[in-house]
Amino acid sequence: MFHLYKYKTPQRYLPEFKKAYSILNVNSVKTLSTILLLLASLARGASFFYYDDLTKLPNYTEFSISNITQIAGCIIFLTLSTAALKQNWTPINMNRLSIGFCFYLLSTTFSVSYIVSMHNTKNTLAVFLIGIMIVSIFFALNLKKIIALSVFILFLFLSAMINTDLSIQEKFLSVIASFILAFLLYTVSRYNYFFKSEHFIQVKQLEEKNREINMLNHQKGEILAFVAHDLRAPLNNIEALSTILIDEVKDEPRIELKMIQNAAVHAKEIINDLIEVVQEEKIPLNVKRTEMLQYLRAVCVKWLTNMNEHRKIELLTDEQVLFASLNEPKFTRVMDNLIGNALKFSPADSPVQIIAVAENEFCLIKIRDFGIGIPKHLQPMLFDQFSKAGRPGLKGEKSLGLGLHITSNIISDHGGELQVLSEENMGTTFIISLPLLPAVSPAADYGAILSEEGVSLN
Repeated sequence: MFHLYKYKTPQRYLPEFKKAYSILNVNSVKTLSTILLLLASLARGASFFYYDDLTKLPNYTEFSISNITQIAGCIIFLTLSTAALKQNWTPINMNRLSIGFCFYLLSTTFSVSYIVSMHNTKNTLAVFLIGIMIVSIFFALNLKKIIALSVFILFLFLSAMINTDLSIQEKFLSVIASFILAFLLYTVSRYNYFFKSEHFIQVKQLEEKNREINMLNHQKGEILAFVAHDLRAPLNNIEALSTILIDEVKDEPRIELKMIQNAAVHAKEIINDLIEVVQEEKIPLNVKRTEMLQYLRAVCVKWLTNMNEHRKIELLTDEQVLFASLNEPKFTRVMDNLIGNALKFSPADSPVQIIAVAENEFCLIKIRDFGIGIPKHLQPMLFDQFSKAGRPGLKGEKSLGLGLHITSNIISDHGGELQVLSEENMGTTFIISLPLLPAVSPAADYGAILSEEGVSLN
């Protein structure tokens, strides 16, 4: 506790602290001088309406002089504080202005209390105490300035007793009161300064830690992107060479070659996900008006064409046309991730349904499977980066925990939202909501088109 009485801001943070709180102190000068000017002006205005009554008060002349002095002083400090803030005075000059206002405020409140008490310093506690608390709370002043103000309180009391007819006992009580008030100012100011300084230091330390974290993240991203880019070239060569070998070797078993090709493709997908995650500057999406049913039909056809095993993918809708703004390459990645997950976590004999509907000015696309579902405790983590909710598929397919995170970000970039509804052993439905665009042309008959190549439209 006692270290607070001589506490000093660490030298490392002292220049910034002085600069920051010199501005805050001047703001306090501006605010308090405005309030005091208003109060003094109201008192001066009351003297015009109740002049006869007020002149009968003891020491009215002193009140009047004191009031004029207060108005003049407040105008001066209000003008100076406004100029200091507009002209960006140096911290030294701002601090001089602040300490000058503190001396002025203590003098003013002491004089008012002194006049009210009929020049009896042992009773000058009420208004003066308010001035002391204002200085203690509203201003962050260093040790030397607080000592100077505390000594000034003693000076005010001692000088006020020079021309008074107080008894020795009353003067002694006044001196005791002055020491108590000076100690009160010193103690409260020290506590106030300590907590403001510690808060400032904590904020600065957090800023430093944030800069360090951002720098480390940036370095991590650069390293990861560098490695990913360098790995992608040899993987492209492996994939191309394995494809050539598979095409040339027609009569012999091609299982090993196919495994090499699949491993290269999977590694490229992981690298693409990593590059997507570490990108610090997101490139704005170039979107175009897209008819969603035709687009979804093309996605389904692509999956049915490329799948080695027979799986049923159903496109279900009651709509004739649905329009939305899409970046097709990016959104195709979304659909591939969600359809791939649906196939990965559902039995081979169960269908994957893609449902497209218009609802409340949104185009809803639902990807539903009838697989193992997602446990409740994993659902809140699904869209996290490197999510812990990642699980191997029914055939042991591995997950890096990035697919759904990237998918959610792409949908957000489209102005949409991704939600999930799932129950264990009952299947999972991912719901994409995109802003719906109005139809501008008559609906085409997509039923015949979508029924081609195994894609059903109900």
